[in-house]
Amino acid sequence: MNDLISAIATPSGVGGVAIIRMSGAGALELVRNMFSRKGEFTPNMLYPGTIDAGDFSDYGMCVYFRAPHSFTGEDVVELHCHGGTEIARGVLKRTLELGARLAERGEFTKRAFLNGKLSLSAAEGLGEMIAAGSQAQVRAGFTLYQETLTKRGKQLQGELSECLAQIDADLDYPEEDLTSVSRPEIAARLEQVKASLMALLAQHSAGRKIRSGVRVALVGEPNAGKSSLLNALLGYDRAIVSDIPGTTRDLNEGTISLHGVNFLLADTAGLRESADVIEQEGVRRARQAILAADVIVWLKGGDTPDFPEGTPVITVGAKSDLTRQEGCDVLLSSLTGEGLDDLRELLYEKGFGRENDGAYLLSERHYRALSDALAAVEDALAAMHLLPELYAEDIRRAWEALGVISGETANEAVINEIFAKFCVGK
Repeated sequence: MNDLISAIATPSGVGGVAIIRMSGAGALELVRNMFSRKGEFTPNMLYPGTIDAGDFSDYGMCVYFRAPHSFTGEDVVELHCHGGTEIARGVLKRTLELGARLAERGEFTKRAFLNGKLSLSAAEGLGEMIAAGSQAQVRAGFTLYQETLTKRGKQLQGELSECLAQIDADLDYPEEDLTSVSRPEIAARLEQVKASLMALLAQHSAGRKIRSGVRVALVGEPNAGKSSLLNALLGYDRAIVSDIPGTTRDLNEGTISLHGVNFLLADTAGLRESADVIEQEGVRRARQAILAADVIVWLKGGDTPDFPEGTPVITVGAKSDLTRQEGCDVLLSSLTGEGLDDLRELLYEKGFGRENDGAYLLSERHYRALSDALAAVEDALAAMHLLPELYAEDIRRAWEALGVISGETANEAVINEIFAKFCVGK
C-alpha cells in the first residue's frame, strides 16, 4: 500500500485556505509537474509559488514531509491553495490526472497505522477528537491519541507474558517440580492484572457520558417550576412557563456544558394522576425519562416518588417557600437566580464526578476487548488447580484480547470498519 493517493484535507466550502494532501511513492515528483518551484524541497519547509491546475493557476504554498518522518510514514506533500470550492476541486483533479488516485475514507490515517506510526486505539482517539461534540470528548480523544490506553494494555500484556514464560519454564524442567513454587506467584500476578482490568472497565460509564452526554431528568409535581428551571439553566426560554398546572405535556429538552461535559436536560410533565389522555402520555414519557436518567433533579413538593435505585437525586427547594426547604440539597431563588451555580456544580459532581476527569474508555470495542481479557483472566484463576497447560491457554486468550486494543491482534474487518468512519482526506 504505497501507491500515490490524493484528497482534499480541509472541509468543503468557501474558506481562507484549502489543502490538497498526497501520500505515497512519487508524491514529490508529481508536485514538481504542477508547482513552480524548481529547486530542492527541504522537508518541513513551506515554499510559496504558483500552482498549475491545468485549467487555471493559483498562488499558493507547498510543503514536503519525507518518509518516514511524516504522518503516514510515507512521502507526503501538501499543496495549500485559496479556499474556494472550485479551486480545491481543480487542484485535486490535476493531481489525479498526473497519476494519483483519490484516497478512500480514512486512508491517510490507515496508512499511518499500517506503517506503525500510531496504534489502532490512537487512530480512534484522533477520530473522537474530530467528531467531538464537547471539550471533554476532545480531551478524552487526545488521551487516546497519546497512546495512553495502548501503553496500559501493553503493560498488562507484559504481565501476562511473564506468567506464560514462568509456565513454559515449569514445563521445560518437570523434574525440578517448580509448579508448586510458581503457581502462587502466577496467581498473585493474575490478581493484579484482574484489578487493573476492572479499574479500566469502571471508566466505561464515564466514557459513555463523555460521548453521548449526561442525561438529566427535571422532575416534580405540576406547576413545581420545572420549565422555569430548564429555561434558567439554559439561559434562554426553551419551555413555555404558565401558572396553569399541566402545561408541559411532552419532554422539553436542551443541552448545557459543565466543565466541558454535555448535560442533556429533560423538562418532564408533572407527576400526577389525570383523566386527560394526553397528560397521561406525558406522565408516561416522564417516567421513561426518569428510568433513563443519569441524575434526577427533584423539585420538592408533595410526596417524593420512588426513584430508581442507584440513580443520584438532587432535591431542589425554593428560597421563597419555607415549607419546602427541609432536606434540600440546594435552594433556588426564581427572582435572583441565586443557587443556580450550586445546582450546576451538584449536577456535575453527581452526574459525572470529578474523579472521572481524564477518563478515556470511549469505545465499545475497547470495552469488549477489556471484558474479554477480564473473563479470560478469571478463567485462568479458576483453573489454577488444574494442569498448567490449561490455565496457560486462558492467559493467552487474555493476551490476545488486549492486543485487539492496539490493533496487534485485530482482524481486518474491524480495522476497515474503524477507518471507514473517517472522512476522505484524513
